[in-house]
Parts: sequence; C-alpha cells; structure tokens
Amino acid sequence: MMFLRMCRILGAICVGLFLIIAFTPVPNVLYGWMAVPSRLEPAQAIVVLGSSVSEDGILEDESLRRALQGILLYRKGLAPTILFLGYTPPGLPAEAQIRGALARQLGLPDEAVLVETRARTTREEAVLAAKALQGQGIRRILLVTDEIHLVRAQRLFARAGFEVLPAPAAEPSRTSTVPEGRLNLARIVLGEALAQVYYRAAGYL
Repeated sequence: MMFLRMCRILGAICVGLFLIIAFTPVPNVLYGWMAVPSRLEPAQAIVVLGSSVSEDGILEDESLRRALQGILLYRKGLAPTILFLGYTPPGLPAEAQIRGALARQLGLPDEAVLVETRARTTREEAVLAAKALQGQGIRRILLVTDEIHLVRAQRLFARAGFEVLPAPAAEPSRTSTVPEGRLNLARIVLGEALAQVYYRAAGYL
C-alpha cells in the first residue's frame, strides 16, 4: 500500500511539473534569467563554438544559427578573422569545415576563415582556440554560441586568456507560448544547468 501511495504521489508530481513546464511561462522566465546579453563591439576575431552536423553533412539548426551569426558579425566589420569550431567524430562530416565552406560561399575571403575540428567539449574549444589565435596576438574576441551556453563558455574562454565579448545566437523558441517550444526550452535550461554543475565540480569554472 505504501509503495502504491508513493507511486501515485510521484505520478502526480510529474504530471504537475509537466503542466507547469508546458502550459506556463516558467521555462521562458528561467531561460531569460540565464541568458547572457550581447556586447557587440569591435574585436580581433570572432569565435563560433561547435554544435552538431547530420550524417549527410547538413548543419543542424543550432550549428547553422551560430555559423550565420558569426558570418553576420564579420560582414558588419566587427573583426577581421573568424574561427569556426566543431568536432568531427570518425566517419562523420567535419562541422567546422562545412561552416568554413559556407562562409566562403557567402563571400568571406579564405584568409579570414579559420577552422578547428578537434575540440569535443567547450573546455577543449577554449584551449584549442587559445592555441590557434593567441600566437597571432589575438586576445579580444566576439564569442558566438547560444544565449545560456555563454554563461559557461565566456568563463572558460576568459580563463584561457581571452577578453570575451558575448555575441549570442538567439534561440527561436525563447518566446514560445506553445507546449512544444516551452518543453524544448526546459530541456535546454536543464541541460545547461547540469553542465554548469559538472564543470564547477571538475574545477573548470
């Protein structure tokens, strides 16, 4: 009896949480609270963090949004160099190289576009970006990633020796009022919150 009662209570809690997340603005508020505002100022380079690419070489939505944000910042004249990051698992297309090719197709000169395909985590991206750029005297960067990922990313890049100007790529579902969009926001917020807990526990932040 006690076990069944606990299961009912747990089920009621889960249903309640689902209803709050899907049908109230709680996920929107949490996302807005965690989001880092942009600071678009001239820099020495634009650094675009990696995301994901499909098996047939198509950039996923998040990856494409970040890439286009970086390209737009370059076209506005905010920095003369752009570095695309994006890990390449064995047997899959290189995300950073696909982004670099897209930038060139959109008119960016070859000498302005750099790619780095080895970083698998945000921490590795900061370390490898430092190796790629700081030897050229580049310290001041516009950092492009999602709005709440910047909370963690800008601290890692600052620890790697950069002066970081946040340049977030907006999340389309941030202002969503439909259950699907709010559930997606909740997933993003929870994922980033857990990542921050892990990075703090590991001493990376």
